[in-house]
Amino acid sequence: MKTFLMIFVLAMIASSCGFRKYVWFISLGYGAAVALIGAGLLFLFSRVLTVGTILECVLFIVYGCRLSGYLAYRDLKTAYAGRMKGEVKTNDGVSFAAKMGIWISAAILYALQTSPVTFRLMEGSGTDGFCMAGLVISAAGLILETTADLQKNKAKKKNPRRFVDTGLFRLVRCPNYFGEMVFWTGVFISGLNVYSSTLQWIVAILGYAGIIYVMFGGARRLEIRQDKNYGNDPEYRKYKSATPIMIPFIPLYSVKDHKWLVA
Repeated sequence: MKTFLMIFVLAMIASSCGFRKYVWFISLGYGAAVALIGAGLLFLFSRVLTVGTILECVLFIVYGCRLSGYLAYRDLKTAYAGRMKGEVKTNDGVSFAAKMGIWISAAILYALQTSPVTFRLMEGSGTDGFCMAGLVISAAGLILETTADLQKNKAKKKNPRRFVDTGLFRLVRCPNYFGEMVFWTGVFISGLNVYSSTLQWIVAILGYAGIIYVMFGGARRLEIRQDKNYGNDPEYRKYKSATPIMIPFIPLYSVKDHKWLVA
């Protein structure tokens, strides 16, 4: 319990940037929290680390730094474009109490998501087949996310007014979200043989289910925004009706009407 509390505190410290801009609780702060948790686990368990657990922690750091770096670059570019257009930056309008709620709940989720690696280190399980399988799956997810982001940036530079349907976007409309789910699936699988109590199972499942819910909620918001921007384009309508929204080859083409996906 003490170790998990320390991980939660690290997540809170890293995500506190959201008090400057509340969306950073779940964007820049998200990546920073995962990276800091990875570094924190390396420090806290330095005497019992194995090759597998070191790689798991390093993967958290790489994942978090890549995500925060990408989002920071995107935010800076957007802010610069706004200044060039003479737009005035306004307060986000979110109360301090609401920010506190988002901050705490987000930090809890980040601690839950990373808990399989925390539990492996706490149990002293070291490197085994589940650890290595999880690493391979998570690394594949990270590669998918990174590739999708690069392909989207390239496509938008070429034609900023058009939706993206090239590269990985030919297979699925949200390949970056799919990559995110693959990453955390690997993390969850890596701990399947180390959860030593009902509480640990509950914590790990809640973390995994939580991020899957958040990803589908993000896909719903994106779909609504794209329908607004491209809904009158016949090519977009054809693309949407033929390309799964979240998981390749799974015929789920829309989540817009699932209002319970409010994340």
